[in-house]
Amino acid sequence: MLTGIHVTFIGGDARQLEVIEQLTELDATVQLIGFDNLQSSYSGVTRTKLLPEFLNTSDAVVLPASGMDEDGQVMSIFSSEELILTDDHMKALPEHCKLYTGIAKPNLKVLCGKHSVEIVELFERDDVAIFNSIPTAEGALMMAIQNTDITIHGSKSMVLGMGRTGLTMARTLQGLGSIVKVGVRRPEHYARAWEMGFEPFYTTDFADHVHGIDLIFNTIPTMIITAQIIAKIPHRALIIDLASKPGGTDFRFAEKRGVKALLAPGLPGIVAPKTAGRIIARTLSGLLMEDAGKGRN
Repeated sequence: MLTGIHVTFIGGDARQLEVIEQLTELDATVQLIGFDNLQSSYSGVTRTKLLPEFLNTSDAVVLPASGMDEDGQVMSIFSSEELILTDDHMKALPEHCKLYTGIAKPNLKVLCGKHSVEIVELFERDDVAIFNSIPTAEGALMMAIQNTDITIHGSKSMVLGMGRTGLTMARTLQGLGSIVKVGVRRPEHYARAWEMGFEPFYTTDFADHVHGIDLIFNTIPTMIITAQIIAKIPHRALIIDLASKPGGTDFRFAEKRGVKALLAPGLPGIVAPKTAGRIIARTLSGLLMEDAGKGRN
């Protein structure tokens, strides 16, 4: 249980609702900032403004998956007010307070570092990333079906990167009967891809493997689908870039050549916010319980 633990949510989307519900069920004291347009009500939950004096009892601050943007603004779909984190807010936090988010951009890291506030990036954890790879793969398949006139079964598909998302994507495509090529950088990934029945290749040889391809799913967050590669891709091919913004595709050249290329980061929160929220809730509640246990020992 999280009795006596004060958790402050600043902004968010539908995923946060699952997290709020679970933490209140575990008896945490929860306050919401940036949820003034939220219709749902939770027993024992308070709603406040983003003022420093409302942060000084927080044991944990939870930001949205996207954290804070370059201008210091925290996104919230439940409020029309701007939520901007400043030095004054960080100064108000107790020394032991931790800040939880999905991904922390450099300016958030600088702000927290300046005030010795520990950041926990949930999406950097293997367990969260692997769980999130499931709705990511399902969302990518939905996009592929909507934007092509062929079946996945019998298609020639390619997955770039064999990390946590890439592996789930490749297995899902294979399960639906696609012929799957996997672009890798490391020999051990090549060996694993071959063992799993994929057609592995090294990304240094990328240009030699795009002939006749129908679908390309990229998970590598650096420019890899370059103009030189796109020039060799069939016009009918579809590129779905799952890497974080700005992705790893030359979208300008793809449009110029008539190859459809879609940037699709953050699919779990779009296609399955309830599931994505439960993933965050399970992990966050576990971390808070672990910290609470340490504090009581």
